[in-house]
Amino acid sequence: MKISAPLVKALNKQIEMEANAANAYLSAASWCDITGYDGAAKFFHAQAQEEHQHMLKFVNFVNGQCMSAIIPGVKQPPKTYKSLEAICKIALSNEQGVTKAINHMVDLATKDKDHNTITFLQFFVNEQIEEEQQFEDILQKFNLIGRDKLAIYEIDKLLGGMTTSPASDTQN
Repeated sequence: MKISAPLVKALNKQIEMEANAANAYLSAASWCDITGYDGAAKFFHAQAQEEHQHMLKFVNFVNGQCMSAIIPGVKQPPKTYKSLEAICKIALSNEQGVTKAINHMVDLATKDKDHNTITFLQFFVNEQIEEEQQFEDILQKFNLIGRDKLAIYEIDKLLGGMTTSPASDTQN
């Protein structure tokens, strides 16, 4: 079944969103690294790799459907941030935008009765539940233990322990 033009457009837009997310996380990792947040730098590096893998999944899916994936230019992410908490708030907002885009694609695929695309997108529906919850949990830690230097140090250590290997994410 050929994917509808609106759905192909949305899938290609998602490739761009994933590329921008990867760069945003890489920028956050860089800021954390030079600011002394070693755990957060490790965490955001892993997030950047994961988003890059997601982008590749979309590219491979679109190409696998005999459609042309559009490889985007990426937006310049910020170089500096107000705080570690501010990065996490931005990340949550970005993940919420990705969730909205994924849900829109599921709606389009459902309308088109495109079960192949619905099946492909289900991984991302589940992934977004986890991503949003993760950043909500991190932000809750700021409210729970505070924002003083010792609290930030503990949150940085916590983030360093939250990294997962993108290689474990094997769906293509």
